[in-house]
Amino acid sequence: MAKKGKQQQSQPRRSGEQAHSETSGATLKDLLGADTLQKLKAQAEDLKQAEAKRKEQQRLQEEEAKKQEKKRLENDFSYLLENSDNNWSKYK
Repeated sequence: MAKKGKQQQSQPRRSGEQAHSETSGATLKDLLGADTLQKLKAQAEDLKQAEAKRKEQQRLQEEEAKKQEKKRLENDFSYLLENSDNNWSKYK
């Protein structure tokens, strides 16, 4: 007897709002106006463009940093000596 009572109590109860929204079948798109949807779509597109622009600028900065580091290393005699080919005879 006690088990039946526990099983019935453990079932979740739905509030009136949840039951109403499930039965009506209305989606967010239906509830919002067309102008609001257009604004949201435009804002999403703007955010995508801003993110793409930010990534492009970051890529350019990294590329510039690599160029500067390469230029600095090319002027460092010890780096060039360590990374050069030890077979000098082929340069005669």
